[in-house]
Amino acid sequence: MTTRAWNTARALRLVILSIGALVFLAPYVWMLSTATKPREEIFSSSLALIPHQWAAVENFSKAFTRVPMLQLLMNGVIVCTIILVVQILVALPCAYALAKLRFPGARALIAAIMLGLLVPIHATALPIYVALSGAGVLNTYFALAAPFLISVFGVFLFLQFFRAMPDDLINAARLDGMSELGIVLRVIVPNAWPAITAFSIFSVVAHWNDLFWPQIVVTETAMAPPPLGLIFFRAAEAGDDYGALMAATVVVTMPLLVAFLLAQRRFIEGITLTGLKG
Repeated sequence: MTTRAWNTARALRLVILSIGALVFLAPYVWMLSTATKPREEIFSSSLALIPHQWAAVENFSKAFTRVPMLQLLMNGVIVCTIILVVQILVALPCAYALAKLRFPGARALIAAIMLGLLVPIHATALPIYVALSGAGVLNTYFALAAPFLISVFGVFLFLQFFRAMPDDLINAARLDGMSELGIVLRVIVPNAWPAITAFSIFSVVAHWNDLFWPQIVVTETAMAPPPLGLIFFRAAEAGDDYGALMAATVVVTMPLLVAFLLAQRRFIEGITLTGLKG
């Protein structure tokens, strides 16, 4: 390929990526714009991204006063942290055992993991709800986290990553007298941070945005995670104040955006490395 053709292909690729980025960013930009507008401009017949009269302070004040927004955000942080920590503690050793140890039934377990990826939470929601209700733990952090503490997706993702790791590294650790637990803690985990970061992004985004399960097990505003808090916010304002609603949505989505931007490099590295070997 000549230099001119390569430059043309590169420019075309940049144009396509830029158009795709604009398409995906457009809803978020419009949400930010709406969060800064007064009500009369939102329902105006003319469309404009920049408001003529700024109402950002008023809208964001309503977002924090009509519902306990800080409590909602704290609930989301606590639930996502509980889920993520337990998922990693379970998935890492399980994936290591399946990828690097030889024992009867390993293939059957991998097949069971693949089947587990096909089972949605909706299929098991009713029996889990009945069990939690019978135990009297509804409207608790445990009820919000319980169905997701074991992640078959996490085991699968780490399994793909560990398969790509050289066996010589693990064999050398065994020759040095390390136990299998020591290998996991001192060899596997330090080398698995890209995969852990990638999985963490997937896990936190999925459970921060989850609305289906919280609607089942939570009825109190004080225990609501952020998405359910937006439902309570809409009920509290009981009108067409979309500026305040969009301001509350910006507050809820901003932590995810900041977290992804901070972990972007590790996330891309983890996704790339987990696809090296099937």
